Amino acid sequence: MTYAAVIESSGAFQPWRDAARALLQAGIAPEKVDWIAADGLETRLEFDALPIPAGGGGPVTSVPPAFLDLAATVICHSDPGRFALLYRMLWRQVNGERALLQLHADQDVAAARALVKSVRRDAHKMTAFVRFREVDAPEGARRRFVAWFEPDHFIVARTAPFFQRRFNDMDWLIATPKGSASWNGEKLTVTAEAASRPEAEDETDDLWRTYYSNIFNPARLKVKAMQAEMPKKYWKNLPEARLIPDLIAEAESRVAEMAARQATMPLPFHDRLQSSFSAAPMPVPADDWEALRAQAAGCTLCPLHCHATQTVFGEGPRDADVMIVGEQPGDQEDLAGRPFVGPAGKLFDRAAGEIGLDRRRLYVTNAVKHFKYEPRGKRRIHQKPNIGEIEHCRWWLAKEIDLVQPKLIVALGATAYVALTGERRPLSEVRGQTLAMAGDRALFVTVHPSYLLRIPDERRKEMEWRNFLDDLRAVTRLMQAATAVE
Repeated sequence: MTYAAVIESSGAFQPWRDAARALLQAGIAPEKVDWIAADGLETRLEFDALPIPAGGGGPVTSVPPAFLDLAATVICHSDPGRFALLYRMLWRQVNGERALLQLHADQDVAAARALVKSVRRDAHKMTAFVRFREVDAPEGARRRFVAWFEPDHFIVARTAPFFQRRFNDMDWLIATPKGSASWNGEKLTVTAEAASRPEAEDETDDLWRTYYSNIFNPARLKVKAMQAEMPKKYWKNLPEARLIPDLIAEAESRVAEMAARQATMPLPFHDRLQSSFSAAPMPVPADDWEALRAQAAGCTLCPLHCHATQTVFGEGPRDADVMIVGEQPGDQEDLAGRPFVGPAGKLFDRAAGEIGLDRRRLYVTNAVKHFKYEPRGKRRIHQKPNIGEIEHCRWWLAKEIDLVQPKLIVALGATAYVALTGERRPLSEVRGQTLAMAGDRALFVTVHPSYLLRIPDERRKEMEWRNFLDDLRAVTRLMQAATAVE
């Protein structure tokens, strides 16, 4: 005898779950169940079938959470065979095949995953191709919008929360042949009844057409790929779709026009990038610090100047005995135009003050004069300069050394060490050492203060802080010895 399990085709998971649990508790095998979609009830009830047992006849057996997630998605598919497929998979897992979902080559598993993929793709298309149009609202009420979409599957309920989050500040209705979703500022309502298409058109249709015509790139046109992402079945509901045939037809001539303009009309940004890489001669050597600083302000020797706010040159006494060389400006230095004013600079000032090193007697600068960063939202995240960028800036650093004539140079970090020596060695090999440099001056190497800021472990941070203070004490002794020689 066959049992009839009548399930409404609405994408709701609970009705199937309740029916499957009752059948499972009664020990009814998949081949004895005739799963009937509610929209096909009239044509199927002519078969002699028993109703689903009331349930409770046996223990409830747990299944992997991954199966419940998969089943909740598969239920949203419009395939009438999905109910039977899921019950068959459930039966197999309860009866010993606990690892069924891991068998990707299994026929049932493969079929279920294909349905999941189809549902997710349909939901993605809904988020991409719904076009709201404004309708009249009562005076003093929030603005109201309606949209029409034709999904392949029962995805309205699973996709509606996306629109609630994104369009929370307006009242809206999305009508489809497979149900509707609406939001009134307080409650999200989802219904399973088929809706009629609302008739509405507003000024945003022209905005969509303007936007689409401007982002359409004829040089990258691939019709099959475009139709794979925007299938023709969606075109009738998209205001910009009426432009597509003409844009495709004109693509070849527009590409020819672009090619003809390319040599004489480069885009401003591209033109700027190209000019920054031109073989410009090195700047004329400056005779004094102010002239050198002015020349550095217009430096275009490497691409870093394209995005930095300004050149950040060194500052301090022009006859300082000690020059401190860091890595590059940070975010705050880039905005202020001064070195060592950000978190790392403030940490250096704190360390110098703690050991009695007079910051006012030091000339401070960086190996690289422009801020290199990666934008992340509203933040600018520091990026380490590469060897090419360091090499381009070595000329400016060498001129600063020639003008200031320090007796001792302190390299803070590996970048400064490379810029001052041209050698690429692990910092641990040279930290705390005093090395000889040309011009009868000494080089002392230690870590950059930003290194201390990045240490997550508090105990290790405290230990490295003490080591850094010891390094600065050594700098103080070297500074005093250099001054005593005079």
